[in-house]
Amino acid sequence: MKEQPKIVAIGGGTGLSVLLKGLKRYTTELTAIVSVGDDGGSSGTIREDMGILPPGDIRNCINALANTEPMMQKMMEYRFKDGNLTGQSLGNLIIAAMTDVYGSFDEAIRHVSSFLAVTGQVLPVTLDDMVLFAEFENGAIVKGESKIPKYRLESGVPIKRVYVEPSICEPLPEAIEAIREADVIVLGPGSLYTSLIPNLLVRDMGKEIAESKAIKVYVSNIMTQPGETGGYSFEKHIEEIYRHCGSIRLDYALVNNENIPEEILEKYLADGANPIYHNGTDILEHGIRPIPMDLTRIDNGYVRHDYITLAEEIIRISKGEVR
Repeated sequence: MKEQPKIVAIGGGTGLSVLLKGLKRYTTELTAIVSVGDDGGSSGTIREDMGILPPGDIRNCINALANTEPMMQKMMEYRFKDGNLTGQSLGNLIIAAMTDVYGSFDEAIRHVSSFLAVTGQVLPVTLDDMVLFAEFENGAIVKGESKIPKYRLESGVPIKRVYVEPSICEPLPEAIEAIREADVIVLGPGSLYTSLIPNLLVRDMGKEIAESKAIKVYVSNIMTQPGETGGYSFEKHIEEIYRHCGSIRLDYALVNNENIPEEILEKYLADGANPIYHNGTDILEHGIRPIPMDLTRIDNGYVRHDYITLAEEIIRISKGEVR
């Protein structure tokens, strides 16, 4: 494996941006492939009002990979506090404005990335107007990424499957190219049904990942997510990835084995979230080697992934130095 492995990280939400913050310390050959199914919050507002893809997760990844003055990064994250723009992110508005100037969402991302001296590249998984749906075990169909967890919480009914429309969303060609050239492909961390799996449902994405000779690594969330994966085990997360995209076969799975401090754990348990640990059962029948390790850091009373530890382990895997 060369000194700077080509790494493709696939996901969305805050989990992907945390991973990228660590990986950029070890390689410049980075590609983030980001879900564009978001329809809530400020991204959802821009999507509805301006008819462009949601920029929020893209913005987070750009900021994580930026190599510019801290003030510029703060500006990208700034949210207005008053008036009609209350809650809106300046970075989202900049991407929306650049989309209008350059005539396409991907061109806007390229120019913003260049302006902020991004390490590697950030790509939307598709330029199609992708909408996420969930079918629940009671037969209910819920449309919209932001509405799926809400229905799950209110009804108590488990998610049967998720799917996207248009049923054939075309992947960004650069995303396919990056997967074909990758040494390592990382899935997660992030929301299973609304950030990670939607990327795999875009046409040919699952097939290309499956056929890639790259090492494939899954990064488990540290806690379950109420409204999506409440009560799920580590193994159940992997089973759901396989069930939605059976052609993919993972090589390694990183999972936390460190106990969460009691006072912090109590807050999560009260919200319906539980720690995700590898329970010692063998998942080698899936062709996966689990790597239990301490992945945690505590940030303002919340459990987060330690992005340095996470990145170091992925780099070790890329070099064949698996612990």
